Amino acid sequence: MDVQLLAALVLGVAAVVAIIVWSRLDAFVGLLAGALVTGVVAGVPVTDLIGHITTGFGDTLAGIGIVIALGVMIGKVLEESGGADALARMFVRAFGKGREDVAMTATGAVVSVPVFCDSGFVILHPLARSLARRYGKPLVGVSLALAGGLAVTHHLVPPTPGPLAAVGLLGADLGTVILAGLVMAGVLVPVVVAYARIMGPRLEPHLDPDLVPDLAGAPAAARAAGSGAPTGPQDAPAAPAAGGGTAEPAGSGETAEQAKPRVHPALAALPLLLPLLLIVGNTVTAAVAEGSRIAEVFTFIGEPAIALLIGLVIAVYLLPRLHTGRKTVTGWLTAAAASAGMIVFITGAGGAFGEVLRQSGVGDALAEEVSTWPVPLFLMPFLIATFVRIAQGSGTVAIITAATLSAPLVQSAGVDPTLAVLSACSGSFVFSYVSDSFFWVVTRFTGLTGGAAMKMWTGATTTLWLASIPLLGIAALILG
Repeated sequence: MDVQLLAALVLGVAAVVAIIVWSRLDAFVGLLAGALVTGVVAGVPVTDLIGHITTGFGDTLAGIGIVIALGVMIGKVLEESGGADALARMFVRAFGKGREDVAMTATGAVVSVPVFCDSGFVILHPLARSLARRYGKPLVGVSLALAGGLAVTHHLVPPTPGPLAAVGLLGADLGTVILAGLVMAGVLVPVVVAYARIMGPRLEPHLDPDLVPDLAGAPAAARAAGSGAPTGPQDAPAAPAAGGGTAEPAGSGETAEQAKPRVHPALAALPLLLPLLLIVGNTVTAAVAEGSRIAEVFTFIGEPAIALLIGLVIAVYLLPRLHTGRKTVTGWLTAAAASAGMIVFITGAGGAFGEVLRQSGVGDALAEEVSTWPVPLFLMPFLIATFVRIAQGSGTVAIITAATLSAPLVQSAGVDPTLAVLSACSGSFVFSYVSDSFFWVVTRFTGLTGGAAMKMWTGATTTLWLASIPLLGIAALILG
């Protein structure tokens, strides 16, 4: 690999980490600085470099910025109206108390097949917050379970973009890949739950109260107490809720809930389920009825931003009590927009950094280098996806790049196409960090920064990557 490109990658990532960990500047500035360092060291012309940064920032926000803002607003209305608590009770009844993390992992795994991880996490995270607060569970653990469930199927099961593209590039059968991906995802789901249960209590004391207003003022020990036995009313004092009001004590009973308005779970689920169904409808109609009138309709209403806008309107007009004033509801939305602002900016900066890494040629250079290594051919897509993911952050790009570069080798050696697809998809799990927009969505919504954020999500994705290696070996024995 070209030494200059390697130096660009190392110095760019080092700049991001150093600024975030040791300087007075925040992640937004750190990511922009890392993009500049990478581009300059790689020899990208200054005018082109600025263009790559603005393009990456704009393209990322175009895809997720509106979704984040609308999702946060829906979550705020759910929280303030009592809808999130109603859904939390429904989830616990369905999966059983003590299995809240299992409930969120399973939900995330189902939702993420047709929906991007970012959108799914933004839509469902209010449930994770409510479950953590209501039943005394570590917020980090429940959030990690949700994010892990979303990531597992997003990386492995079509019709998500990466696996679907790999199916076409490697000439695999779509139905076979879906079945194999579901089996592999099912095996990895317990890995997510185990990691969440281990790391959740350990990272809970590191929550930033500024990012998680619900927990501001609550002692770290009390927040982490959910890892043992649920805390009672006498153990967990009430904490200020986001946007005012008071959060209930963890594990409190029905008496503490009387101050909350009662919302039927089915009504509370509507602002979440309808956008998801519209997005799924867009995916399905595009696949089975392309060019038809119904597909055109779903192309519009199934666009994540439009679907979430519809969900927000439903939430605003159906969930609050009839006597709730206009100023009260607009106050909720204003507070939500303020809390979403920094998440949006940091996500955009992560996209800018990823775009510079891609345009500088670092990802391509790494992929070409790895393709010459003497390893079993069915692991070639895995290794290429691994290094591309580390280099530029996007799991989807890593899958597509790995499938593209390994296709000639896989076909000439007679490697089973389904196995090659699983290999590329598994390699894309590894080391989600600062150049991955989902890293920022997960960690900032959860309330972690710095090293704790990397232990939470970078550690989780790398654990999934490691767990997939023996599964690929078994798949190689079965598929040949």
